[in-house]
Amino acid sequence: MTGPRDDSGRRSSGDVGGLAQRQAELVATLVAGGPPPPGFAPAQLAATRAALRRKRAGEVARHWPLLAAGLGAAWSTTFAGWAAGRPTAGSLRDGWDLARAMREQGALPPAAAEELAVREARLRYDGLGAPRPRRMPAVGRAGGAVSVQIAGRVRLLRPASRPPAVGGDGVSDAAGSTLWI
Repeated sequence: MTGPRDDSGRRSSGDVGGLAQRQAELVATLVAGGPPPPGFAPAQLAATRAALRRKRAGEVARHWPLLAAGLGAAWSTTFAGWAAGRPTAGSLRDGWDLARAMREQGALPPAAAEELAVREARLRYDGLGAPRPRRMPAVGRAGGAVSVQIAGRVRLLRPASRPPAVGGDGVSDAAGSTLWI
């Protein structure tokens, strides 16, 4: 697509500004749920948006493996629902924001609660800027999990509570477990 050019062969500044505006509209449509710009097919935009969300979910899962594993098969739909209409802030911050939102809803899986508690103790994150390492001792809490950071080392003091496992025939084995193979 070529636009009007001046005598030297360069594009006019008005055309460059219009191109930048159209590109910004397209990006807003794809990553932030903005309205589709004119001239684009809605079906292809929806497919591209879905592909970008899947890619984004994979990147977040690399930074937050216990959050993704704790949600299991519901990971992609949970992340896609949360990410709809939110531009990315980076995969570490996206996962952190999602974990905090799930904690507030009481829907954070136990392993993810432990992962969040460790991150909260290790790094300072206000939800706006980039996470920064903590210099002073700190405590992180999430979903019953408690971690502490002292002298740069983080320890999980109390794991998150997990629901009791039910399985097998309900009869305890010698170790007191009702779930056995």
